Amino acid sequence: MDQALRRKSKMGTIQLRTEIPGPKSRALAQRRETAVPRGLSHGTPIYVANAEDAWLEDVDGNCYIDFAGGIGCLNIGHRRQPVLSAIRNQLDRFLHTCVQVTPYEAYIALAERLNQVTPGNFPKKTLFVSTGAEAVENAVKIARAHTGRPGIIAFEDAFHGRTMMTLALTSKTHPYKAGFAPFPGDVYRIPYAYCYRCSYSLTYPACELYCARHLEDTFKRVVASEDVAAVIAEPVLGEGGFVVPPKDYFRTLIEICHKHNVLFIADEIQSGFGRTGTLFASEYFGIEPDIIVTAKSLGGGLPLAAITGRSEIMDAPGPGGLGGTFAGNPVSCAAAMAVLDIFDKETLLDRAKELGTQFQSRAREWKNRWPLIGDIRGLGGMQAIELIRSFENREPAAEEAKQVIQYCYEHGLIALSAGSYSNVVRVLVPLVITSEQVNEALDVLEAALKAACETRLRVAQPI
Repeated sequence: MDQALRRKSKMGTIQLRTEIPGPKSRALAQRRETAVPRGLSHGTPIYVANAEDAWLEDVDGNCYIDFAGGIGCLNIGHRRQPVLSAIRNQLDRFLHTCVQVTPYEAYIALAERLNQVTPGNFPKKTLFVSTGAEAVENAVKIARAHTGRPGIIAFEDAFHGRTMMTLALTSKTHPYKAGFAPFPGDVYRIPYAYCYRCSYSLTYPACELYCARHLEDTFKRVVASEDVAAVIAEPVLGEGGFVVPPKDYFRTLIEICHKHNVLFIADEIQSGFGRTGTLFASEYFGIEPDIIVTAKSLGGGLPLAAITGRSEIMDAPGPGGLGGTFAGNPVSCAAAMAVLDIFDKETLLDRAKELGTQFQSRAREWKNRWPLIGDIRGLGGMQAIELIRSFENREPAAEEAKQVIQYCYEHGLIALSAGSYSNVVRVLVPLVITSEQVNEALDVLEAALKAACETRLRVAQPI
């Protein structure tokens, strides 16, 4: 049913007409088995037919609220008309020429725009590529070219992509890294500021940010600072479980980096473009990264990624050292300009904060009710619930998280899990969602958590 008609009829957004998955989705799943490698997994067995704003319709006519947003690619919503108009206008001109052969204005204009809106009051330059992993790869190349050093320091619970270099930077082993070694060398790993599971068994703020200051110890005991080009970090962990570090964590970390002439790269692929209530999460932490990597919601649904950094750093690779055949595709650039226009004209940053407040209000009630919930955390519209089996040892409840995700999609809510232990339920809803839709979705999530708690209780106390 059309969304406008649904509102007019005062029906809820969620409309389930078949069992989930429906017969057409099941048929497509059978075709997939013979056509697509098993390594490409799906978070749900649902095949989409249409999408608008914050809802999806599958091939069987079932309508869902979308709390996944293409894994954070649709902060402005599905199929926003300004983005579609920009795409259509570019389609009428040309689709592709390769910017390295015959360049075009859209690439330059978008680079100018990102140089302006990204954190940092200094001259910047921007390079466009196609994917977040490709952007991280290029950020590493640029950092090494600028410093003449090989080493990169990443974090436990980090996720930076699925290419070989980004897998070396990524922390989670299964399913991402297992069986794909060896990985590129000169990558070192230190604990993140994951306060709920502190690697040092300390408590903030009494810890005095020991985890950040540990970088100095790393330079003494693991890798010499003069061999390190950059430290790369997600301001808010994505796949690692939506962990938000203390607000002064990154300032301390960057002070140590710059003391040793080490660059700081912010991976804002998932946290960027309004997700956390500021255009970039780095703004919340009051930091100015030397290089910032963006993707996902930048393209409004089209593939596009960017590496933006200090001009002198970005200019380090020589002519021909950077590029890619489809990098900065003109249609994606046009879409991205429309995305930035939307942020200029609409109050999506305020909306992200409102969504965070609305979610946390409900979620903290659940935490008081059910011991399954160990932690509620997030920033703006980037929210998560960490599930545990025991308060004593905080044993991760991965199976329960899987049950919650399944219950959700079977009842009309598309959601995702996350975390190194696969025990976190995360929220990446498009920021254009209505408050009524949020409440409808949270009703489903509440029922899913209740069902998971009841199932665990039955298992723990068999008749």
